[in-house]
Formats: sequence, structure tokens, C-alpha cells
Amino acid sequence: MVREQIERRGVTNPAVLWAMRNVPRHEFVPEDLQARAYDDCPLPIGQGQTISQPYIVAFMTQALRLGPGDRVLEIGTGCGYQSAVLACLAAHVYSVELVEPLAQRARATLDALGYTNIDIKVGDGFDGWAAHAPYDRIIVTAAPEEIPTALIDQLAEGGIMAIPVGRDEQVLRILRKTPDGLETLATLPVRFVPMRSSGSSFDERGGAS
Repeated sequence: MVREQIERRGVTNPAVLWAMRNVPRHEFVPEDLQARAYDDCPLPIGQGQTISQPYIVAFMTQALRLGPGDRVLEIGTGCGYQSAVLACLAAHVYSVELVEPLAQRARATLDALGYTNIDIKVGDGFDGWAAHAPYDRIIVTAAPEEIPTALIDQLAEGGIMAIPVGRDEQVLRILRKTPDGLETLATLPVRFVPMRSSGSSFDERGGAS
């Protein structure tokens, strides 16, 4: 998976490649899909959500330019796979998941695998997690139409955010917070399921990690 799907497509950071090799992706997918866990595609994880394509996980992780002392806010815990990859590279991961059964399952999987530097909260991703702000890095795994103000506020100055934005046409934006606002570092056309808030009347959120 790493050699054919990730490294050959331009992800070269040795630490990211190490994390992608060492996090057991099959542990994060339903048992009946474990044979496909390392395929180059997203897979359903229940509750209408998916585990993201391995390349996208690696690309977003590399784009964050993580350091060992960084504190990361993740919006969309999903099955916990992206959380685990981040936890290999950062000091601590704070992850917010709207769907309670997914949060509970992710917590159980991460605990069973021995990850101790991940906190998970059931909540609205549009609100972020103010109690632990500011964050050195923020990663969002579902697409809002606009970047939530709370997430901008909770990103430390000089911090980096990776977030897909848009509705019909989406762009993954890699942003750095400066004294003058958000600076765009890179973009990539993507397709994530739209981000849903706790006040939504229909289930439109997905693209979970």
C-alpha cells in the first residue's frame, strides 16, 4: 500500500511513511471488509460513514508538517484510523466526532491497540474543542461549505489547517494562520461527504477518517 499507492504519488516524508506502514489499517474496518483494508479507496465503516482512501490520509498528514511537540485537533474521528496516524507523529490528538456510536467504537479500537495520546469527544465539529485550544494543527475530514470560524479561532498563529471546502466542487485547502489571516499553502481537488452539524435535520456528513 505505502509503496504503490502513497510513496509513488509524492508522499515522501519518512515519518509519515513510517506511520502509514505501522498503523494496522485492517483493525479499523468492519470484519467483512478487512481483506480490502489496504485497497486504494475509501470503505464504509457504518453509520453512513467511510474510512478515507490511504493516499488522502497520507497526503493530509504530510501537509500538516507535524512535529513531535504538536497538539492536533481532528474534526471527524470516524473509525479512528487518521487519529492513530496523527498520534504516531504528534504529542497529542484531540478528536471530535458527531456520531456517538462511531466515537465509542473508535475509542475501543484505539485503546485495544495501545494509543494513549488521543482524546475523543462526541460533539459538533463546527464548534471545534475550545477547552484545549489553541492547536498547532487542525485536520478536518468532512467538507463544510465555508471554513468554520471556531476552527480559525482555535488554530494557533503559525499553525496549519488541512480542510476540504465546498459543496458540488470541493478543494482540499492547506492553510497557515498568519497575523493577517489564512495563507494558502496548497490545494487539491477532492470529494468528501459534506460536514453536518448537530442541528442538521438529515445525515449528510461523512468522509470520516
